[in-house]
Amino acid sequence: MARRALTTTAAVFATTAALLLTACGGGGDDTSSDDIKGAGGGSKSPSASASGPAAADRPDVSVPKDLTLVFDFDKPSDAKHAAALADAENYIRALKHGIAEQDVNDPAYRFYSGAQASQYAKSQIASWVKGGWTVTGTDKYYDEDITPLNDSKSLLVSFCRNQAKFYGREIKSKKVLYTEESLDSYQSWKLLMIPPSGSSKVWKTGNVEVIGKAKQCR
Repeated sequence: MARRALTTTAAVFATTAALLLTACGGGGDDTSSDDIKGAGGGSKSPSASASGPAAADRPDVSVPKDLTLVFDFDKPSDAKHAAALADAENYIRALKHGIAEQDVNDPAYRFYSGAQASQYAKSQIASWVKGGWTVTGTDKYYDEDITPLNDSKSLLVSFCRNQAKFYGREIKSKKVLYTEESLDSYQSWKLLMIPPSGSSKVWKTGNVEVIGKAKQCR
């Protein structure tokens, strides 16, 4: 499985946020002009269920029992920041759920994303489906940071990822594709979180930036 980096800039995040808010009133469902350039693959304890308000009205984001998602995040005191971080987690859960379900059009990631982030999730899932792999192991996210964007109600949620113990498993043979820990195991993630609109309470991920070989996360 290739692990390639998706790169954007802070200016792109800010510009996209403004466009999404103008077009959607904060919903983030319109198509962004940003293109996907790559694919491949809190709570202080692992979780497999959706978090945030009205979880019962949200799609299933559960993952297989042999996959553990760890979000080693501190809950922000600011309610909006806390909600945005919770739905950033749900976007990650939804992405892994789609891979496990082998469904490139899985409703879970579509619920939690708009614009480029939806394209990114779809391309990730498609890569795993094409390879005949599902997910297993432990996937850890940590060192979160939440930054308000100037002239925008959106928030930039950043964090590190350690995928050293996160593996692919061949669906047909059930063989686990183990890899050794290296700098490739560490990534830096940035999610542009678009605030809810109308009666919705969901913060959607509008844009995703993933940078591999993140030395600062090691």
